[in-house]
Amino acid sequence: MKKFPFIILTIFILVSCRSEYEKLRLSNDPEKMYRAANKYYDDEEYVKAQILYESVIPFYRGKEEAEELYYKFAYTHFHLNEFILASHYFKNFATSFYNSENREEADYMSAYAKYKMSPNFRLDQTSSKEAIEAFQSFANAYPDSDRVASCNQYIDQLRAKMEAKTFDQAKLYYDLKNYNSAIRSFENMLKDYPETKRGEEIRFLILQSSYNWAEKSIYEKKEDRFEQSIKKYDLFSKKYPNSTYKREAKSIYDKSLTELNKLKDVRLKNTSAEH
Repeated sequence: MKKFPFIILTIFILVSCRSEYEKLRLSNDPEKMYRAANKYYDDEEYVKAQILYESVIPFYRGKEEAEELYYKFAYTHFHLNEFILASHYFKNFATSFYNSENREEADYMSAYAKYKMSPNFRLDQTSSKEAIEAFQSFANAYPDSDRVASCNQYIDQLRAKMEAKTFDQAKLYYDLKNYNSAIRSFENMLKDYPETKRGEEIRFLILQSSYNWAEKSIYEKKEDRFEQSIKKYDLFSKKYPNSTYKREAKSIYDKSLTELNKLKDVRLKNTSAEH
């Protein structure tokens, strides 16, 4: 029973605070609401600040206070992890307040908010692509900015994530024994990421896929595809003469050559028989 008065007091305080905020929100006094919004913002109560900022935006449009209002309004979305809206409002701020000293930061934060939306590499990487484009645009617009270095770091991180996604997709084709698609995907990856650290592994998987594809092909296609496998071995062995896959690659070459010679012998015998 001793706790009962305390509970009543707590409820009363909570209700009083809530009603005070609601009265403020419905007061139709933009100046009072704006001052309160700034106080909530400084106290990191971003939900309340955001609601009040949004309510008074029409009143302050075109006025001196508008710049700070829009700037903080964009940041409330960022602090609340509403990154799509944050990116949008930061970009709007940079466009609307072209001469603002905060324009560079807003442009950067618009790109950074997109970066924050980038998901795990196994998921769709559309957000990562958009973030890369935004960081590149920022670097082009502000080439002397101290933030360009961090832009490049984030771009490298995003590209590494996208590279991992691409490799994962190509490897899935390989694991599912869809070797033709695996070859195309791995080769496209080498074009898109020529500096990849996985180059040796990828080229070996291309070689392995080429042999497996030839082996599983219909008879009429086998000779041409084993020839392709041998060509891929030649390219691999020249590029990586001391490869960790050297023994496996040589085995693939030997098997490809053996199968190719068998097919050529049969073809020659059939041709001779026809004559």
